Amino acid sequence: MNINQKLIIIYVKRLGGEIRGRSIMHIADGILTGKWIAITYAITILFIAIGVREIKKKSQENPEYIPKLALMGAAVFVISIWHIPVPVTGSSSHPIGTPLAAILVGGFPTVVISTIGLFFHMFLAHGGLTTLGANTINMGIIGTFSGLFIYLALRKIGLSFWISAGLAGFVGDMLTYVGTAFTLALSLGTDGNVMALWKIFMTGFAFTQIPLAIVELVFTAGIIHYIANNKSELLNKSGMGDRIV
Repeated sequence: MNINQKLIIIYVKRLGGEIRGRSIMHIADGILTGKWIAITYAITILFIAIGVREIKKKSQENPEYIPKLALMGAAVFVISIWHIPVPVTGSSSHPIGTPLAAILVGGFPTVVISTIGLFFHMFLAHGGLTTLGANTINMGIIGTFSGLFIYLALRKIGLSFWISAGLAGFVGDMLTYVGTAFTLALSLGTDGNVMALWKIFMTGFAFTQIPLAIVELVFTAGIIHYIANNKSELLNKSGMGDRIV
């Protein structure tokens, strides 16, 4: 099966979802092969296990942690539900909210709340059960830890909260879709055409995801700016608890 045939299959599956009144979000059921479903679930389960252990530890140390975590879980769910369908890819573009959550509640706990959010997205006909692992990796792991790394690195060299957080949101958002495109290419590519498929998917995402990443930069920077200056106690240790200069 050549690249054009694979893209036709993806498009037909996506079109079928839209005809039934469902604009498909994240990677949809029926897109990934069994091999990649198993691999992505295995990776996701590992991160969730670490996240659950960290949540338990933090909640024992601070009784206010669970309400804070629940609030960020709701925020990630709402932020990531708004989406723009992307033709050809079998997916869609949307902000993610996970870099913001990681700054406030930590990386591994954010993976847990992302997985829960993605699970409930299925009841709104977005994503899928077989692709829950892949969607968690892209949004909940890649988006989370790339954003958190950027935030911590920029804070370490002395940049302000809002600049660090904004760039964390931008990078996390963009790398989520680099990962999504690569996941699709790995699953669907054969005969050495993985990179060609990846380029096609990346091109499909670029027109919608770059503007959304800029939006994510703005709202992540704005929220952290407000919290740092008015509710600095909500920042975790990575925020160092001081005010923006």
